[in-house]
Amino acid sequence: MAMNRITKIKRSIFSRSSLRAIIAIIVFLVLWECGSRSKEWLGHSLPWIGLVPPPSAVVLVWMDLLGDSGYWESWYLSTMRVMSGFVAAMIIGIPLGLMMAVSRTFNSITFPTFEILRPIPPLAWVPVAIIFWPTEELSIAFVTFLGAFFTVVINVLGGAKAIDMRFYQSAQAMGSSQWDIFRRVVLPATIPSIVVGSSVGMGITWNVVVAAEMISGGGGGTSGTGGGLGFFIWNSYVGGSYEQIVVGMISIGIAGYASSELLRGIGGFFTPWLKTR
Repeated sequence: MAMNRITKIKRSIFSRSSLRAIIAIIVFLVLWECGSRSKEWLGHSLPWIGLVPPPSAVVLVWMDLLGDSGYWESWYLSTMRVMSGFVAAMIIGIPLGLMMAVSRTFNSITFPTFEILRPIPPLAWVPVAIIFWPTEELSIAFVTFLGAFFTVVINVLGGAKAIDMRFYQSAQAMGSSQWDIFRRVVLPATIPSIVVGSSVGMGITWNVVVAAEMISGGGGGTSGTGGGLGFFIWNSYVGGSYEQIVVGMISIGIAGYASSELLRGIGGFFTPWLKTR
């Protein structure tokens, strides 16, 4: 079993798709380095990219930050805010979406209000959240929750409504109760939509939490590198450290990618039938 796992890991690492991804990243970094150093190499800087710090300088600054506890505190604060808002969105959003899908009465009551609130950008809620929530930390958590909530609900609702009516009819013809239809038809058929909605919602949540940290001044953070990754980026901008800005941006990308991959892995565990496609 152990040898089989090692073989699978090696195949995934050295697969064509992995090699293509590595080559693409290397090419991107080379082009970035050349573009950023165009002024000293060519005598004039290329538009836009010539003003961006080169990756070599970013790596040097990043190496120094790895020993800074404030940098890891920013990671921790942002991650906890994202997870708290995301988990709350899943706990509330999934049952709400399922109830809206299975009950016409409940849908007719809640859907109009839901559709009015859904187009409002989560960041538009920041001033309201700061006013009505007692602490900035709760304000950020609330805005983060909104970032995933609407996406989760709309995906769950869409997935449930896309179920073929013949499944309902077959279940009813065999004498299944409403609870059995929900448990054995609606819920399993909606799980792929829940997985997609959670993955998309996680990405939006990271976008929202970073912007919320910038606007609110880092929430509970007390230092330039202790108010979350969003405040870390903003503080780096104010301090003129452009290399740190790029470090913060890449850190957010890594955190978002890792979170989405984790959700996709969990989703694959609950939807094993999709692996055969």
